[in-house]
Amino acid sequence: QVQLVESGGGLVQAGGSLRLSCAASGSRFSINAMGWYRQAPGKQRELVATITTGGATNYAYPLKGRFTISRDNAKNTVYLQMNSLKPEDTAVYYCNAAIPPYVYWGRGTQVTVSS
Repeated sequence: QVQLVESGGGLVQAGGSLRLSCAASGSRFSINAMGWYRQAPGKQRELVATITTGGATNYAYPLKGRFTISRDNAKNTVYLQMNSLKPEDTAVYYCNAAIPPYVYWGRGTQVTVSS
């Protein structure tokens, strides 16, 4: 059974930084793209960033420049470095992993940015 476990969330003041990690385990097959999404209260889940096995990245335009996605293929782990955090970044952050034909999701980690 594939499992994704996020960590690194927490409470931070505006302007601060956090680094999220998501480790995938239990897969017999190679993981393709991995990504981060977030869902704020009362809003739909939205894309934050994705990264392919080869390192090609894609960001939600407003977040590019403040957030950086990276991955360690040997560890099946994806990271999200978040800098200059704003109160509007407050959300539950979820990671996912594409292992065709399925996409797996973690349970999320809460990020709260205080003003």
